[in-house]
Amino acid sequence: MFNNSVLMTQKMADYLWQKQQVTLNNIANVSTPGYKAQYVTFQDELKSKLDFYNQAGGSKKREAIEGTSYRVHTKADESSRLDGNNVNMDVEQVELASSYIQFQMAINDINSEFNRLRSAMK
Repeated sequence: MFNNSVLMTQKMADYLWQKQQVTLNNIANVSTPGYKAQYVTFQDELKSKLDFYNQAGGSKKREAIEGTSYRVHTKADESSRLDGNNVNMDVEQVELASSYIQFQMAINDINSEFNRLRSAMK
């Protein structure tokens, strides 16, 4: 029903929403001894799927986009804190602000597309 652009924007919004949730969880656990910060990836998975479909001789971008999902990982880097917690509050706050702005842009793009469709139907 929708073009690849809308599908991609929707997937990106899902990823950014999850990224905000993970970042908020990291912030909530900043004082938890031994807690290891988590992060979310999406772009690498998408690039890998697109490369796979392109090498297979097809241009199945829609399948690549639909088949891509975000992944939550735990940061393996060592903590500089004595309690073993590796959450860096400055980094988390920047990540939260950045993902919030990107999420709002994605939602605005989706709303704009729906408004264009609504106008075309009149």
